[in-house]
Amino acid sequence: MLALPLAVGAQQAGKVYRIAFLGASSPALESGPIAAFRQGLRELGYIEGQNIAIEYRWAEGQYDRYPAFVAEAVALKVDVIVTEGTPAAIAARDGTRTVPIVMAVIGDPVAAGVVSSVARPGGNITGSSSMSPEIDAKRLELLKELVPGVSRIAVLWNPANPNNRARIPTMQAAAKSLRLTLELVGAGDSEQLEKGFGAIVSARSQALIMESDLALLARRERIVDFATKRRLPGLYAYREFVEAGGLASYAPSYPAMFRRAATYVDKILKGAKPADLPVEQPTRFELVINLKTAKALGLTIPQSVLGRADELIQ
Repeated sequence: MLALPLAVGAQQAGKVYRIAFLGASSPALESGPIAAFRQGLRELGYIEGQNIAIEYRWAEGQYDRYPAFVAEAVALKVDVIVTEGTPAAIAARDGTRTVPIVMAVIGDPVAAGVVSSVARPGGNITGSSSMSPEIDAKRLELLKELVPGVSRIAVLWNPANPNNRARIPTMQAAAKSLRLTLELVGAGDSEQLEKGFGAIVSARSQALIMESDLALLARRERIVDFATKRRLPGLYAYREFVEAGGLASYAPSYPAMFRRAATYVDKILKGAKPADLPVEQPTRFELVINLKTAKALGLTIPQSVLGRADELIQ
């Protein structure tokens, strides 16, 4: 209570900062991360309607909307643009070289060409990367632990997401070392997803894994319903799939990353240059397991895996 007035007072008197937030899916799907972002801002003394205003724009999985969103943000003369995901960051980079950009989350910002390096981003972009070089191998290893004897795995990915495209070779290399066969299933839209389901059945895949993509998150109920009907154990990139009935998820803590985005915004509003703020990489990963789904699939989760789980859904 004592700190808040001091934090607010540190801002320019009477100044209302404007932030453009470019979301990949929808407010309903993003309620958790957005709540974490807003809470982070409040803790730093930014109160919506008083000294800060947030302009939300939602792509709803249609990434070709981003260039228009960026143009609109520039026209509104926002103080900062906050992006979610690789396509949004690329569109923001292409749309302005002057407005500061904070990446709430991105895959590999160097590979995507939005920063020069994580230590010295350069330009007008910085933020947090969800990229961990080992995450694809760890997900495959975890799936092997969850489903003993698995050898053929279907991989859901979005060809329209540059981060997905860049990471597929890494996943294939990891699969080779683990003696796994991957069936790549591009699912950027509803039509591709339906065809992909047919490809998974034809390939006789024994399990399902997915790359991080919010367009796929928006279709989680269809994906989980398919996996349930085909009795396919699935390891997903978002906990929402597990809450919807999927087997497990392993991913960075996205709420923690969105809270961190608020810190970047604060530093920039106080005069810091994005070029001088290193891109941070995740330090916290979460494993969530749905025990009810495991039982329905006839799987016994090893104690070694249960002991590593951050949350068990009964």
